[in-house]
Amino acid sequence: MLCYMPTISLSNSIAYTILKNNNYDVVKVFPPIRVWGTIGFIAAMWLTNLSGNKASGNMFYISAVSAVILGIYSFTLPKCPPQKLISENASLAQKLGLDAFKLFKNPKIAMFFVFSMFLGAALQLTNMYGDVYLSEFATVPAYAESFVVKYSTIIMSISQISETLFILAIPFFLKRFGIKQVMFISMIAWFLRFGLFSYGNPEEGLWMIIVSCIVYGMAFDFFNISGSLFIETSTDPKIRSSAQGLFMMITNGFGAVLGSKISGWMIQKYYTSEAGVRDWHGIWLVFAIYALIVGVLFLIFFKHKHDPKALTNVQH
Repeated sequence: MLCYMPTISLSNSIAYTILKNNNYDVVKVFPPIRVWGTIGFIAAMWLTNLSGNKASGNMFYISAVSAVILGIYSFTLPKCPPQKLISENASLAQKLGLDAFKLFKNPKIAMFFVFSMFLGAALQLTNMYGDVYLSEFATVPAYAESFVVKYSTIIMSISQISETLFILAIPFFLKRFGIKQVMFISMIAWFLRFGLFSYGNPEEGLWMIIVSCIVYGMAFDFFNISGSLFIETSTDPKIRSSAQGLFMMITNGFGAVLGSKISGWMIQKYYTSEAGVRDWHGIWLVFAIYALIVGVLFLIFFKHKHDPKALTNVQH
């Protein structure tokens, strides 16, 4: 994970640089490009599930081969030489990109990072427990042979299919409502995501599971993609790439660790019986309440005035 996670912010930075060097509107053009990453995600989920490898070590071999192919393909992309934004006399901290931590001196961006960490924890919850939750319906005789249990990964891929639609809607929402409203919508979507999971099941409650997966597209995109674009349009060119890395570290680093550690302890202590049976209704309900509280606090404490021009007038 330490090797993989930095590639997300790195690929974002490279894409932004190439687009800006060719005078494209990043907010408008990046989402339709980024959507292909989600399409690849869907293909991977279907491939592992239909080949019977959704829970076997073979999925990692599939990933490794795919990574090599993509690595070779990357040499066909447009050139993106290093930007000479840092002088030769710069300090070691500047050369290592640690200047990005100065962003915490800006109250608005600092608050944005804090809530990004909380949302990163929410993302980790659905990544860790979504497929496990659906698979454990196999322990209920009435649901053991249901489509949801057999093809849980395919059901979960509805979330990524939904992503492809909401990614394309990001330019409209960002320019129309601004980052604060878009992020708040994301938090309400997380509340619905978890709440619907809490009451869903593979039979009469199947519609709740499907709607939860559809809502996930908004929850994820309006947080991750919009957040990345906000950092790109709100920071100095000299530290933008480092700022993207910091955003990724806050969400998929600190947020992921907090989300996994605290939720794991809570589930084991309060929502798992002595026989090892988990109370998924209670688990998802607590997660939903968590997302709602984070959303309300964000609305109160994150101070940001929407300026549509700021999203297009990005310094090159």
